Amino acid sequence: MRRIAFAVVSAVIMVLGGSTASAQGKYGADSAECIKYLSYYKEYYKSKNYDSALPNWRKAYSLCPATANQTMLIDGTSLMRRLIVKNASNASYRDALIDSLLTLHKVRAEYYPKYKVTAMNNMGLDMANYYKSDPKKLYEGLKSVIDENKEQTKPSVLLINLNAAIQMYQDSELQADDLINIYQNNMAYLEQAVPADANAKEELEKVKDDMESLFISSKVASCEKIIEVYGPRYEASPDDIALVTNIVKMMSSAENCTDNDLYLNAATSLHKLEPSSQSAYFLYKLNASRGNFDTAIAYLEESLSSTDLDVKTAADYNYEAATYCVKNGKNAKALAFAEKAKELDASYAGKSYYLIGTIWGSTTCGGDEIAKRSPYWVAVDYMNKAKAADPELAEDCNRMISQYRIYFPQTAEAFMYNYTDGQTYTVSCGGMRATTTVRTQK
Repeated sequence: MRRIAFAVVSAVIMVLGGSTASAQGKYGADSAECIKYLSYYKEYYKSKNYDSALPNWRKAYSLCPATANQTMLIDGTSLMRRLIVKNASNASYRDALIDSLLTLHKVRAEYYPKYKVTAMNNMGLDMANYYKSDPKKLYEGLKSVIDENKEQTKPSVLLINLNAAIQMYQDSELQADDLINIYQNNMAYLEQAVPADANAKEELEKVKDDMESLFISSKVASCEKIIEVYGPRYEASPDDIALVTNIVKMMSSAENCTDNDLYLNAATSLHKLEPSSQSAYFLYKLNASRGNFDTAIAYLEESLSSTDLDVKTAADYNYEAATYCVKNGKNAKALAFAEKAKELDASYAGKSYYLIGTIWGSTTCGGDEIAKRSPYWVAVDYMNKAKAADPELAEDCNRMISQYRIYFPQTAEAFMYNYTDGQTYTVSCGGMRATTTVRTQK
């Protein structure tokens, strides 16, 4: 038995000695001690005895070159984080531990270039955790990570960097132009990023949305600055949906920033890329506010033709279109929209009849005296229909009827043209047509 035991021990010594000799470069000048403490700390670490692992890890780290073992650096970051938590009340020691933690990331990035991106991103996340109370320090630290990793920067790091920059801007430590450039730079890296899988893609898209929302809510950019920065970008890429969406969101949030060509053009591009009844209606409102009647009505008709529009909303839009057409002197179109509104929703009957009555009451027809006065008969017809459909309109309708009756022809005058009370009469002018009855002043 003693011979067997001796042989085994001798074999282990020979192997260890051989390994040490052949690995002088990897494990440093005192390779045996390096290997010993690497082994010690790992055993404790695996068994989750971190308090015992720490002094042995420190000894290994002091003895072993960085190239000895990448896991030593990774495990070291975990041990440092635990130590930071335990010493949270000791500010100076905690800061020193944080510096040591970040140094481990830098060393890993330097000596293991294949894992540089991961190491730098992990350093950024640790900065976000430990520098959160110091926006400037956090921003500058994360900037160093972003400058190294560029489009490979972890999306959340880019977002946290922007948030820190916004806090600096709010503390008057950063200029508006600088903040806009940071936002553009970080968004550009997000656009260039290539997600590894579906989960990474989902995270990326969420961070894009969050970054846009964060920047927009900061209200850093004046309308003039947005136009200056994004005008050329829109001209270069009017079909970039991410860009035009961002422009519309930012300009909608900025003060007094919707009455300009960039906003209208971006909203138009957005509708072209992602059409819907809502976006068509929005473009109707935009163009209507700018006096672009034909374009506005075209978009409203497009909205009304959408299959995703419910009946109640369609009735609302039709009545709104009717009133818009009246204001712009397009009575025939107004009448058609009003008729459609009450057809879709009976609650619009009274208002639609009333509106149609006012249209006829303001219509000027050519021809003889009877033809010129005939629109008032139609106007009164619709006022009577309006108050029958909606009694709450009775007072207004009666007032309008009294005004219109003044313009009815005299009995003798009607007789001269061979018309008598109660006779059927067809009115046709201004692109409108209606059948009514002859009425004279009594």
